[in-house]
Amino acid sequence: MADGARMLYLASTWIIPALLAVTLHEAAHGYIAKRFGDDTAWQLGRVTFNPIKHIDPFGTIVLPAILLLTHAPFLFGYAKPVPVRFGRLRNPRRDMVWVAAAGPGMNLLMATAAALLLHTIGFVPQPAARWVFDNLAHAIELNVLLAIFNLIPLPPLDGGRVAVGLLPNALAAPLARLERYGIAIVIGLLLFLPLAAARTGAHIDLFTQVIGRPTDAVIKAILFLTGTH
Repeated sequence: MADGARMLYLASTWIIPALLAVTLHEAAHGYIAKRFGDDTAWQLGRVTFNPIKHIDPFGTIVLPAILLLTHAPFLFGYAKPVPVRFGRLRNPRRDMVWVAAAGPGMNLLMATAAALLLHTIGFVPQPAARWVFDNLAHAIELNVLLAIFNLIPLPPLDGGRVAVGLLPNALAAPLARLERYGIAIVIGLLLFLPLAAARTGAHIDLFTQVIGRPTDAVIKAILFLTGTH
């Protein structure tokens, strides 16, 4: 297969899993927020399976394309965050935990569904079977990766909001104040710190420790539980 055709095929096996992963992740936040009293996302049309409503031009299209074209060891992206007015939730601190957990929970559910669908590959005619298999395999990988990343306990990531909702005030308040810097801190620790360390001859691979190994462990657990290991 020529390089161009190979890249086109590879892209075709990532696009659908990526769009579903980020779209349903965000829609889940909005749906649970509505159930607990805040219909902001619902009123804005963000509780929908329509990926166009959730696409962030850079996070959903440009960033994954760059990682794919540069043969990065992982593929990652994100959608526009669903607006949630936590003050409108019936019990803001408790309900924030459920709203935040809904996104990663949906990703783990989709990964499990994709693993179960692997059992149907034998019924798919060739050559479509390989393409379907690759889509399902990438759906498992991407959804688990997205769930694990979002569960990092630092706001505005979902894990950070879960932590703020569960921790006592003495710990929750200073953690919540980090929200505006959270993404910069995560990117700095996972990407820029290893690059800076490499210039001094040191080897720091926080991405593997924090994201890679937990992702591999969860994927193995899902494959085992669904009988596809």
